[in-house]
Amino acid sequence: MSAYRALPITMIETDVSYHKPRQQFRERVTLDDPALEVMTDFTKVTAISINPCATLQQARERMLSSGVHMLFVTNQYHEVMGLLTTNDLTGPKPMQAVTENGGRMEDLMVRDIMTPRLKLEAIDIEEIQHARVGDLVETLKRMGRQHALVVERQSGSGRQIIRGVLSTSQIGKQLGYEIQSSHMAGNIAELANSA
Repeated sequence: MSAYRALPITMIETDVSYHKPRQQFRERVTLDDPALEVMTDFTKVTAISINPCATLQQARERMLSSGVHMLFVTNQYHEVMGLLTTNDLTGPKPMQAVTENGGRMEDLMVRDIMTPRLKLEAIDIEEIQHARVGDLVETLKRMGRQHALVVERQSGSGRQIIRGVLSTSQIGKQLGYEIQSSHMAGNIAELANSA
């Protein structure tokens, strides 16, 4: 005779969802607090991704339903091909893609306006572990970006993996004020390149 018992079974109800890990951030930080206090850590929360062949409308819906402003663009092996932000969707990129390549706005795909992997910059996790929130604010302002990726090396293989993301909106929420990234640096570089 078995010492185990069969467990009662139940049916899945309508409108059921599933647990999604959610990182708990400290409500308030100062510029002198450790930088790790404001980093979205992908060992604690799941990164949201989208297929490069998805439409821009599908990307908007994914961001809205997930409550994020940035999506990783990944292939079938979950390798990062690029990044798509809310600014990419609402800024000039879609119109530029239509103007340069022809077609219609509703035919654009994520791959047409994403920032490709080869253009993505990142900060090493070891730098973040020794930095303060103020250092991150200064870095993001100088980069002229609202997001910065954080990378680390996998033990064993030594391959680079994205560990987390820094966001001016998250940092601003924890500091209690909005952080303005300097778009001037990007504009000056663009002007210099076009001259």
